[in-house]
Amino acid sequence: MMKHLLPAAFFLGFTALATAQNWPTWRGPNYDGISTEKGFPTKWSQTENVAWKFKLPAKCGSSPVVWENTIFLTSPGDGKNQVICLNRSGEKLWQTAVGAARRGKHKKASAANPSPVTDGKHVWVYFKSGEVACLDFNGKIIWQKNLQKMYGKDTLWWDLATSPVLTDDCVVITCMHSGPSYLVGLEKETGKVAWKIDRNLGAPVEAAQSYTTPVVVSQNGKKSIVILGADFVTAHNAADGKELWRCGGFNPTGHKYYRSISSPVVAEGMVFAPYARGSTLTAVKLGGTGDVTKSHRAWNFKGASADVPTPVARNGRVYVCSDRGVVTCLDTSSGKTIWSKQVEKGRGGFSSSPVLADGKIYILREDGTGYVLKEGDEFELLGRNSLNENSLASICPTRGQLLIRTAQNLYCIGK
Repeated sequence: MMKHLLPAAFFLGFTALATAQNWPTWRGPNYDGISTEKGFPTKWSQTENVAWKFKLPAKCGSSPVVWENTIFLTSPGDGKNQVICLNRSGEKLWQTAVGAARRGKHKKASAANPSPVTDGKHVWVYFKSGEVACLDFNGKIIWQKNLQKMYGKDTLWWDLATSPVLTDDCVVITCMHSGPSYLVGLEKETGKVAWKIDRNLGAPVEAAQSYTTPVVVSQNGKKSIVILGADFVTAHNAADGKELWRCGGFNPTGHKYYRSISSPVVAEGMVFAPYARGSTLTAVKLGGTGDVTKSHRAWNFKGASADVPTPVARNGRVYVCSDRGVVTCLDTSSGKTIWSKQVEKGRGGFSSSPVLADGKIYILREDGTGYVLKEGDEFELLGRNSLNENSLASICPTRGQLLIRTAQNLYCIGK
C-alpha cells in the first residue's frame, strides 16, 4: 500500500468547498443522479477542456465518488482488488489492495464493477470476489470481510455489479442470484453483521438474478431501502432490513430471462423501475404495507426503456436512456410520452447512466462519445463530444467539472 497522509486542513475543509456538493455514491448524494451545482461544461475532447487525466491500472465499470477534495476509485490491478485515492488535481495519494481479484466473465465486466461509497470519514468498497472493506481517508483498512466465504459464492450468470449503500448505521449490500438471495447490513465502524434478511421471491431461472443497486429513501422521517430484482420491487426498514412492502407484476408471463441490471430511481413519491430487458418502465407509489401490487402500481410504460442505464427524474419528468441511445421523456404522474429521440444513429451501445446537472442531461456512449441534452419538454442536443476511449462508468459531476472514467483514464473535464 502506498500511503500518503492527508493534511489536517483537508478534514476541516476549505471555504471554497462550503457550497460544493459531494458525490458520495455512483448516483450522487440522494441516489438519484442529480447535481444541484451549476457551470458544467458542454464541450470537450481528448485535448479540449481537459483539466487533467489519470492513467488507470485496468479497465473497469465502477464510477468515481467524491468527498470534498478527495476522489475514490476501484479497479483491478496486479491480480488484486485495488482502491485508489486521488486529490482534486489528479495526483494519486494512495492505493490499497483489498484481497485477490476475481476476473470478469463478460467482455464489459471486471473484478471491480461496484462503485465505492463514502460518508466523508471512511470509504466502503465491494468487489466481485465478495470482498467488502472499510478504509479510512489515509488508505488504512479498518475492517474487511468476504461475503462469499460467509454466505456462499454468487451464482450470477454474469458479473456482480451491485454497489454498497449507506444507512445511518450500516453499509448495506444485496445479493440476488439463483440461490439463497439476501440483503445484509454490516455495522459501518466494525463490519459486524447487524442484520441479514432473506429475499427469495420465486422468480424463474435468470429472472432471479439482479445486478441493481438499492436506493435509500427517507419518507415521513423514516428511512427505507428500495430494491429492484427477481420480478419485484421491495422496500425494507433501513434499521433492521425487514420487508415493509412488495410490488409485483413485472413479469406476468414468467419469462425465464428477465434479469435486471438498471437500478430503480425514486422521485416525487414514486419508484421508477425499468424491467423486462429494457422494454418496460413501471411507476410504483412509495409506502403501504404487505403486497401493494394492486394498490400502488401507478402506471406501466411499454417501449424503449432502459436495460442497463438507470433513469433520472426531476420536475415531473423521468428521462430514460435505452441501450441503443433512445432517450424518452415521460410524465412522472401519468407515464405519457412527452418526447422520444435517438441521440445519434449508430452501432454503439449505452451502459453509463444519465445524470442531470444545471438544466442539462449528460449521457455517455460506450465508445466514449458524450451527449449533452437540454432538460425539459423538448428534445434539444446541446453538445456532442468524444474522448475516443471506451467507457462504461457513469459521469460524476462535481464543482463545475465532470469526472469521466474510460477504460484507460480518468478525465477531469472543465477548467
